[in-house]
Amino acid sequence: MNDAVTTADTTVMLSRLLRGPIRDGHGTQIGALADLIVRLGPEGYPAVTGLVARVGGRSVFVPAESITELGDGSITLGTARLDLRPFERRPGEVLLKEAVLGHRLVDVEHARLVRAYDIAIRHDGQGWVASGVDVSAPLWRGRRDHPVRDWTSFDALIGHAPSVALRSRFRRLDGLRAAEIADVIESATQSERADLFEHLHGDPELEADVIEELDDDEQARVLRSRGTAEIAAVLSRMHADDVVDAILELPQDRRTAVLDALPAPQRQDVLRLMHYQNRSAGGMMGVEYLAVPPDTAARDAVEAVRAARIQDQALTTVHVVDAENRLVGAVGLLQLLRADPQAPVSEIAEPEPVAVAPSDDAVAVVNTMADFNLLSVPVVADDGELVGIITVDDALEESIPDDWRERGRTRTP
Repeated sequence: MNDAVTTADTTVMLSRLLRGPIRDGHGTQIGALADLIVRLGPEGYPAVTGLVARVGGRSVFVPAESITELGDGSITLGTARLDLRPFERRPGEVLLKEAVLGHRLVDVEHARLVRAYDIAIRHDGQGWVASGVDVSAPLWRGRRDHPVRDWTSFDALIGHAPSVALRSRFRRLDGLRAAEIADVIESATQSERADLFEHLHGDPELEADVIEELDDDEQARVLRSRGTAEIAAVLSRMHADDVVDAILELPQDRRTAVLDALPAPQRQDVLRLMHYQNRSAGGMMGVEYLAVPPDTAARDAVEAVRAARIQDQALTTVHVVDAENRLVGAVGLLQLLRADPQAPVSEIAEPEPVAVAPSDDAVAVVNTMADFNLLSVPVVADDGELVGIITVDDALEESIPDDWRERGRTRTP
C-alpha cells in the first residue's frame, strides 16, 4: 500500500481513472475501470462504495474495501479474486460517470445549471469520497488550471430512478429563493425540469411559489400538463391576481373546470378581478391588503401587521377604512412603530393618501408610484371603496421589457 496515496486529503480526478488499469497486489492488470459507485446522502460527501470493472468483456462489481491504492491513472486491489457475476446496482447507489460526469448540476451558490466536466475523488482518512466538481470547460489541449469546487455547492439532477425514494435529494436546493429556482427551471431541459418538479412536488408551498415566478409561457406549459385538481391545488396557494393570469393562459375549455375547483373565497376574488382589463389598475391589483378602523390604536395596528398572512409587500402600509370600507387614510409601518402606541391611527395616518382608480392604465399606475416613491398604492372605486392594492413588484413587471428575464440570465452549455 502506498501511504502517500491513501492519507487524508489525497485527491485524484475521475477522468484520470476511467478506462485506466485495475491491478492486483503484484502489479498484474486484471481489468479496467468502467465507473465509480457512490452512495448519495442528504449531507456530506458521497462515499465510494465500489467500482465497476471491465474484465474480459464483463462488467463486475468490486467493493471499495478491496481498494488498497487509488492513484493517478490506476487502481490497485488487495486481491486478484473477483466475483464475476454481472454487476447489479443496489438501491441508493449512483454511478459517477453514468449519472454525473458530463451531466448538468444545480449550482446552488449561483442559482444556475452547470455541467460536471470532472469529479474529484479524495481520501478523507477513512475512505474515498466524491469531494469536488470541476464545472469549467477544459482549456486548450485539455489543461485544467482552474480550481475544483466543493461537492456540497451542487445538487445532482440525474440519478438512478429506483434510488430516488431512498435518498434525500435536493436538500441544498431548498436554500434557494423561489425566483432562483424558477430561473433554473427555465434554463433546464425537459428531463431536468421533470427531476426538479419531482422534488418541488414534496413541498406544495414552494412549488406554488416557483410556478408563480415562472415566465408566462413556461408557467402555461407546466399547468397545461396537469389535471384539473392538480392545477387547482397549485393555484389555491397563489395570489388571486396571479391566479387570474394563470387561468387566462389555460385553454378556454379548461378554465371553467379549474375555477370551479378553487376554494370558494378565492374563486370569488378571481372572478371579481377577471372583470378588469389586463393592463389596467384593476387588472394589476391584488385583493390582499391590511385595513383597520380609524379608532384602532397604533399598537393594535402593529399587532395586526404581525398577525397578517399576506405577502410582505402588501404590509408596508396599513389602510384606514370606515364602516363601508371607504379609504379614509393610510399609514406606513415605520410611522406606526414610531408613534405613541396608544394613539388612534386616524391621528397618525395621511388623511388623503395617493390612490389610483381601477380603470387607470398601467402607465398611469407606474408613474404615480414613481412620482410619490410608493411601495404600494391603493386602488379606490368611484364611491371611495378600497378594492385592492398594487405592490411595487407588480408595477415593475408592467414597466420593464417582456424579455427582462432573458437579459440577465447567463446561458450555461
